[in-house]
Amino acid sequence: MAAPMVRGGVLLARKALVPQPSLAGKRCLLSAAYVDSHKWETREKEECHLADLASLMDKTYERKLPVSSLTISRFVDNISSREEVDHAEYYLYKFRHSPNCWYLRDWTIHTWIRQCLKYGAQDKALYTLVNKVQYGIFPDNFTFNLLMDYFIKKENYKNALSVVFEVMMQEAFEAPSTQLLSLYVLYHCLAKKTDLTWEEERNFGASLLLPGLKQKNSVGLSSQLYGYTLLGKVELQQGLRAVYHNMPLLWQPGYLDRALQVMEKVVSASEDGKLCKEALEVLDRALQALTAPAPASPEEQPQAGEGSQGSGNLAEQSDMEESEQSRLPQYLERFKALHSKLQALGKVESGSLLTLTTQLVKEQLPTCEAEDIAAYEQKLQQWHQERVHLIQREQEQREKAKQAHQSRGAAKASA
Repeated sequence: MAAPMVRGGVLLARKALVPQPSLAGKRCLLSAAYVDSHKWETREKEECHLADLASLMDKTYERKLPVSSLTISRFVDNISSREEVDHAEYYLYKFRHSPNCWYLRDWTIHTWIRQCLKYGAQDKALYTLVNKVQYGIFPDNFTFNLLMDYFIKKENYKNALSVVFEVMMQEAFEAPSTQLLSLYVLYHCLAKKTDLTWEEERNFGASLLLPGLKQKNSVGLSSQLYGYTLLGKVELQQGLRAVYHNMPLLWQPGYLDRALQVMEKVVSASEDGKLCKEALEVLDRALQALTAPAPASPEEQPQAGEGSQGSGNLAEQSDMEESEQSRLPQYLERFKALHSKLQALGKVESGSLLTLTTQLVKEQLPTCEAEDIAAYEQKLQQWHQERVHLIQREQEQREKAKQAHQSRGAAKASA
């Protein structure tokens, strides 16, 4: 069992605590005030011994009973070393696979990410986030931002990109700050990465499109164009199902057509919105490559397991793809005409998308931060009230159980 190991590890770990790295001393994208952990550190919490909590949870699971959300919350709250982060990961997994799995509290998820960053376990934070189904880690925007900024500060854009992809998968682009940070990471990675696999094109495309739809500016419009283009390439080269399967995207065909519609929108709009030359070049190259004659290749054999049961769906999908393929010459002509109109109207932005996004972040992020910090402080109060209510309910249930036990004992004594 894990309990003896955890209890022993807890006692050893308490003798040598890992010092907290300071995230507030150096500004990257988020300000020192945003990443400051003082309010979180000074929150009211219950002081518990992890060895006792581990023993309680193991005994509860052995009796086939559910562990309460308060118990796992107390365990995560009282982490005090890197080793204890590993123990908490084990119990988060156990809790996720228990009857109470739906009751992992938002404050527990936030605290888990905070503790991972505090004790140098950012790898665990990312691992449990990517494997969210197994651990139940579905952070809010503020928590996503903290993790993203941590990796940006460390210039670990590979992991920062993984966080952005998780934001996309969880459709968590509600906060403008998360949109801005995500677009900054995406364009920083695209500036250095040219050869993309089709899976990367799909993930980049969706991650650009979703925040781009929420940004009412040139970066947002260009991100929509870029995203639709990448998704259109995947649609025509890998099939429509490859675009929307396990993705928060439309299953209707025509992603390249939607990219051209963005161009038409900018041409007809009276506002000052522009499209970045870089995004237009991506669409141009995609259309040129897709309309070029494909090299002859041997006929693909059907994969094992593809029988008559799925033949109808495959035929329908093949018809849709052939229809899109037949429209490519028309798409290319539309692109050339719209591109000329954009140039004539002065609606082509020559600056790189990374430069434009960086400038947008500098202009808008301070205002977004103030809103996020105010909302975070309110959320801390709300979490405290919810936790107090749960503790009171837990005490009431214990008192009822105690009275029931005493009643049963009295009944046996009088029998």
